[in-house]
Amino acid sequence: ESKGLYSRAKAYEALHFPDTSEDLENAKHRLGFEEVFRLSLASMLVKQQNERSDAHSIPFDEKLAKSFVSHLPFKLTDGQRRAVWAVYQDVQKKHPMNRLIEGDVGSGKTVVAAMSAVMALAESYQVAFIAPTELLARQHAETLSELLAPLGYADSVSLLIGGMTKKQKQNLKTAIKNNTPILLIGTHALLEDDVLPNNLALIIVDEQHRFGVEQRKKLMKKSSKTPHVLSMTATPIPRSLALTLYGEMEVTLLDEKPGGRKSIITKLINPTDREKVYDSIKSELDAGRQAFVVCPLVSSSEMLQAKSVEEVYETLNKGPFKQRNVGLLHGKMKPNEKDDIMQKFSRHEIDVLVSTTVIEVGVDVPNATVMLIESPERFGLAQLHQLRGRVGRSDHQGYCYLMLSDSKKPSRRLSSIERSNDGFKLAELDLEIRGPGAIYGTMQHGALDLRIAKLTDIKLIKSARNAASEFIKKDESLLHYPQLHNQITQLQKVTRLN
Repeated sequence: ESKGLYSRAKAYEALHFPDTSEDLENAKHRLGFEEVFRLSLASMLVKQQNERSDAHSIPFDEKLAKSFVSHLPFKLTDGQRRAVWAVYQDVQKKHPMNRLIEGDVGSGKTVVAAMSAVMALAESYQVAFIAPTELLARQHAETLSELLAPLGYADSVSLLIGGMTKKQKQNLKTAIKNNTPILLIGTHALLEDDVLPNNLALIIVDEQHRFGVEQRKKLMKKSSKTPHVLSMTATPIPRSLALTLYGEMEVTLLDEKPGGRKSIITKLINPTDREKVYDSIKSELDAGRQAFVVCPLVSSSEMLQAKSVEEVYETLNKGPFKQRNVGLLHGKMKPNEKDDIMQKFSRHEIDVLVSTTVIEVGVDVPNATVMLIESPERFGLAQLHQLRGRVGRSDHQGYCYLMLSDSKKPSRRLSSIERSNDGFKLAELDLEIRGPGAIYGTMQHGALDLRIAKLTDIKLIKSARNAASEFIKKDESLLHYPQLHNQITQLQKVTRLN
């Protein structure tokens, strides 16, 4: 009330029985303020807790950094240099780093990860790299081995995934127990009690944005010190969302594409022009390239007028691409089946891969230059932007065709993706038009639990964050406010890794 806000009781009453439209707005403002206040308080307390923990200080070795850069087959962008330098400054400190590298598709986050890992390995520490799927873990292991090989650290890269033999796993766990310097790559199964490295100084987390308090506690029990945490995402996060959901993290943006990458040509296609698009795809295949076709559903649904992956696979296999190898990939397949299909696509044993959004994150097939997305109305802009980032990953021109469900004029939202290759602008627009669920899907939106506060209301966010900051500075104990204490404790557990 000292902030000129309604009391909670008055706000609830005005929300249900407002006297005027102004009364209703004041009630919404009061309750939205409280939501952001709680989220901000939770993230500030996590940050405070983090700063009180002890971490391994990893000194900066200039000679090693210069040697790494000199062996790269390309020039680092200014963004990559800034990101690496920020990490190096963080990990020299005695308290754990908690940094999020937010880089648009193809901005070179893996190189930043490799340069971060090599400093820890040089000091005989262990590093864990957590990827969202086994397929990506395998891909990262290959890339990181290549990047670290010229410095003599290729043998330090180890993969821990489900398909390994018992003996392989046992040998790896023995090496971990013996404190061998290692870069261990796998899914979040790396956090199992019998795996956690003893001498772990750095954790790199790919596309699993929040690394929760519970995970940190688990790691601290295993190791005498808290590891530094570097999170990476290709999902462009609007500023307001970064402030509320990731308030305990330092955020670094990678906003340039590496040299030689061309912008992807994106076109909205009327269903009457379907054959022309197939002809365009055929000409890419004739030039020795490969194609993705992405559908929103696994199987047909009477409820939704959208193309299913199984239906499209049948049509393409029997029709326009019957002379080609067409592959099928979706989330209901077993992990080893998905892996097998992706390996075949990588080896060019498949020309056209018909898939659901399982290819959205991180899959790297530089020879794929064209993507057709069916029913793009069913995807968020950030998601469409990530999907099209799977093509044009080499010096060949990339194309993305969005096949509309009908011949009506496309919405302002969809037209914007045809005009812009800037993931951050598109994420802001999606947030404004469709809300946070469009960027994070229902799971992340549920974790946010903002029922009233609008994430586009930067003014409200700033004032609620300032109030949370004042509350912490006054050093008031949360235990004086039992209900708030319980809410904050729950929010601190919010994580994508549970």
